[in-house]
Formats: sequence, C-alpha cells, structure tokens
Amino acid sequence: MNLASILLALLGAFSTFYLARHHRLGAIRASAILSILTYLILLPTDFNAELYSTLFFGGSFIGMSAPKRFGIYTLFSSSIMFAMLFENLIPYFNNFGGALGVSAFLSVCICQVAIILGAPRSKKHH
Repeated sequence: MNLASILLALLGAFSTFYLARHHRLGAIRASAILSILTYLILLPTDFNAELYSTLFFGGSFIGMSAPKRFGIYTLFSSSIMFAMLFENLIPYFNNFGGALGVSAFLSVCICQVAIILGAPRSKKHH
C-alpha cells in the first residue's frame, strides 16, 4: 500500500463529508461532483487516473456515510481501513468496482460495529 492510496481515500472522505454537510448539496451530489473533478484533474497527469480516481471515489463512499453516523476520528479510521482493504481485495476481483464497493462497505461496517461495541468516538458537529 502506498501513501497516495491513503491520502486519496482520506481526501475523498473528508471533502465529501464537508461538502455534503456544510454546503447542503447532499452526500450523493457532493460525491459525484468531487469524483468527476478528481478524474478530470488526474486525467492529464502521469498518474493512473482510473486507479487513483477510483480510490478517491471509494473514500467519498465513506464520506457519504459519515455525516449521519461518524465524527472526524471515525471518518479517518474508516478511510485508512478502506485504503488497506482496497489494496488487498483488488487481486480477487475482475475490476475496480467489486473491490471498491466491498472495501467501502466493510470499512464502514467495521467502524459502526466498533462504535456499537463501545469504541470511543468523536463528537458529531451539527
């Protein structure tokens, strides 16, 4: 796993979280706008635009779940978990989509279960 994967997942999660929460776009619109912008920014670069925009998009899945369920620390933990799961699940799927969905789902579920079991969590800001 490289640092770029983690940073893109974190950037996707936090930017979607804040745009959805503070600009009243809603989580789906915030994720879509940011993911398309990320792809367009990465396209002319030497980076693998498909892979890195997919990592950002996966992070935005976390951000879409977070405004109602998570605070900052849980958002951070979920994003890092997503990046680790995504890197390890890619070999088991034919394309990015399967690994993306499963990784995002598992990272949110693991954090939600941890919260239910009493893990400390950050305060949600309204």
